[in-house]
Amino acid sequence: MTTTSHIPAQQPWEPALSVRQVLGLDRVLAGQPEVVAGAHRLDRPVRWVHVAEAADVGVMLSGGEMVLTTGVLLAGDEDKQSEYIRSLDRAEASAVVLGLGRAFPAPPDVMRRAAERCGLPLVVLHRPFPFAELTEEVQSRLLRRKFAAVSLSEAVRTELTGLITAGAPVQRLLDEVARHAGCPVVVTNLAHRVLATAGERAAVDDVLRDWERIARQAGQTGAGPADGWIRAELSCRGERWGRLVLCGDRGDRAAGRLLADRAAEALVLHRMLAGDGTHGAVLAGAAGAGGPGTWDAWDSWEEQSARGLLTDLVSGAVPARQLLPRARAAGLPVNRRVFVPLVVRGPDPGRPARVLRLLGLPAIAAGLADDRVTVLLSLAPDQNARSLTAHFADRLRSEPDADRTVVAAADARADWSDVPAGLREAQQVADAVADSATALDPPPVVRLRDVHLRGLVRLLRDDPHVQSFAERELDGLLRGPERDLLPVLRTYLATGRNKSRTAQLHHVSRPALYRRIEAIQDRLGVDLDDFEQAASVHIALLAHDAQHDAPQHDAPRG
Repeated sequence: MTTTSHIPAQQPWEPALSVRQVLGLDRVLAGQPEVVAGAHRLDRPVRWVHVAEAADVGVMLSGGEMVLTTGVLLAGDEDKQSEYIRSLDRAEASAVVLGLGRAFPAPPDVMRRAAERCGLPLVVLHRPFPFAELTEEVQSRLLRRKFAAVSLSEAVRTELTGLITAGAPVQRLLDEVARHAGCPVVVTNLAHRVLATAGERAAVDDVLRDWERIARQAGQTGAGPADGWIRAELSCRGERWGRLVLCGDRGDRAAGRLLADRAAEALVLHRMLAGDGTHGAVLAGAAGAGGPGTWDAWDSWEEQSARGLLTDLVSGAVPARQLLPRARAAGLPVNRRVFVPLVVRGPDPGRPARVLRLLGLPAIAAGLADDRVTVLLSLAPDQNARSLTAHFADRLRSEPDADRTVVAAADARADWSDVPAGLREAQQVADAVADSATALDPPPVVRLRDVHLRGLVRLLRDDPHVQSFAERELDGLLRGPERDLLPVLRTYLATGRNKSRTAQLHHVSRPALYRRIEAIQDRLGVDLDDFEQAASVHIALLAHDAQHDAPQHDAPRG
């Protein structure tokens, strides 16, 4: 298991102060510091402070040092002064501090111009003070920061390992990392598709609005478009498979790198321990999505991402427009698109995603309920939504053991804000098909108009008036042993009041069935031979079953 933090010129664990922070120390301020060159580079890290008067000090440096000098060996020789600055730049020194005095009573122009050309901060001190005091101050601060960073690293590692051994989900780990970092945390695959996020919701949404561009920029430079972007690679057994990014960490840079590395190690460990994976959801038809047969814990993260997004869309708990950045960052095309909400019922919850990938259809797919997968297709405006939906359904039904696969669809939505209502409609259609006694032979793509009265009842099942109606009509059968008569009533009405077929399905004689029907009529106070009364009871039973998610084709099979 390995993780790599892409921050140049530093060991992952090594703390540093910036040049600006060093210049802000009280002891330095007492020397009246003045930045005369390289003012735009004051955020460079200071790894060490080195007091040196040698003209060739550059060969003694390893990078990141702040060099303190009086320039006594450089006075009177402009060539040496210029070469001195160039050698420090080649050695990647962080800055040079020149104490003004006998050698240089004023900032030397030659050194100032050379430092400006190199972008090396040149600081002069107008009042002398012991360099040893500054060296001691900076070194002690660096050591304290190193100790604090290592302590934080071990504390975070212990905390995350404890969560993993307790069986905590990935999201819990990321929430803890975001809490420590105080900034959004994003996990992506290698194609920059967002698989998981953590942190304050508004801040996460701000990060995701232009995610692909800023993620690629962060990947090229090791830091993002703003200070505090820290990236850690996720790899296992020599293979990279994702990235974790702290987006805008405002704490100590070294501590941030340590936190990112510990978080990455925890995610890799979580993946290894959950290597059996789960089926159910992926981002389909997008770069970076796995192919058939590649289900593992990595796909379970894609599953959680897709499920979370679709759950928020369906529930309406988050306004659709606020979910747009998440959908875009997850790789779903959203600009000038047409969206087709679908729900697929079938024996294999992983099949819809595989077929979507096979057909190259951009979509998000997630199992939100048993044996049902919610799918949101994203199509170009010039594509035929009905034709592609039918093609997808036909391809699903051509798979082995797919005779029971049903695709429920809502009408295409051109406006993203209409997607939640479309997803709910597709779910209601799927529920109505599941309830239907004719579900054994549905059309390839079922829409609201195909489920007729059953679909209407599904749409209205949460209406208090409908609930009251169902309770009132069925009251005589909803208490005590009379409930055993409900399956008989359900089958009798679903078969069009066919007594022979009902008796056959319940494996009873016709006289026995007649006695049960008479008992039902007595309990309800109705005459089921009267069409209007039978229709009223049928509607009430449909509403009752819709409200309680009871199957309406549960008669014994004969």
